[in-house]
Amino acid sequence: MIQHFNFKPLYENTQLPGWALTFFYKQQRYSAEYKKDGGITFIGEAPSPNDLATVEKMIHELMLFHVYD
Repeated sequence: MIQHFNFKPLYENTQLPGWALTFFYKQQRYSAEYKKDGGITFIGEAPSPNDLATVEKMIHELMLFHVYD
């Protein structure tokens, strides 16, 4: 489960899509960028390949709830 999920716009003009994300997953802190096409680019370390699909799905759900609602 993702904990302490935070996001903020990448650009000063908030009409431009793109967000900086930070969150914890399995007691590890991650940073990523969420692109306008739904792509996720991890900054630094990414979750293990076994967890990556699960984490990306949770991020998409959180972004739909918080940003696109």
